[in-house]
Amino acid sequence: MFRMLSAEFFGTFWLVLGGCGSAVLAAAFPELGIGFVGVALAFGLTVLTMAYAVGHISGAHFNPAVTLGLWVAGRTPARHVIPYIIAQVIGGIVGAAVLYLIASGKAGFDATLSGFASNGFGEHSPGGFSFAACAIAEVVLTAFFLLVILGTTDRYASVGFAPLAIGLALTLIHLISIPVTNTSVNPARSTAVAIFQGTWALQQLWVFWVMPLAGGLIGGLIYRILLSDTVSLPKQAQTAKE
Repeated sequence: MFRMLSAEFFGTFWLVLGGCGSAVLAAAFPELGIGFVGVALAFGLTVLTMAYAVGHISGAHFNPAVTLGLWVAGRTPARHVIPYIIAQVIGGIVGAAVLYLIASGKAGFDATLSGFASNGFGEHSPGGFSFAACAIAEVVLTAFFLLVILGTTDRYASVGFAPLAIGLALTLIHLISIPVTNTSVNPARSTAVAIFQGTWALQQLWVFWVMPLAGGLIGGLIYRILLSDTVSLPKQAQTAKE
């Protein structure tokens, strides 16, 4: 279990540092040309690289909504859910702390004023989208993220390609929803940067727990009920996880 939780810690650390770091450090400079597309790719690449690096240890969740969705789909034991989520949140916060230290090296940097890659709705949505629009986006995109994860890691899926498909799915999700919510679909990622933003991001943080978790549950249930031929881990995989 210690190895599994360590893998989740480092995977979430890398996701926040790489994904949010691209938004805070690189996208802030238009002359670099990274923009929304670059940030979307950065998030996808963090998951892709760490899924290949530590996926064989923990399953490469790096996201409380994914852990919850995999549990309801019968892919993760109930006893792993809370420890995984704790490790993910801590890993994300440490990643955000490192990002804050780096960003603070530039004169005039202010995490509160910059937003620090935080998620928001209404006046804090990058595109000014309403609460309802942001809530729908987070639920639907998280649910489909779970469908991709569950489908590509199914025992009948092509072996070795799951991290690539999952990373590309997260890239696509960001391309869709950066203008809407700055893209959460991950409560650990949202919590990590909201702590350093410190004001409106913390006030709106509940949305980026409730909606992604709801989406994860919906995606897991859809796959379990409609798309999977089994609700249990294959014996070999179950043994490896235990």
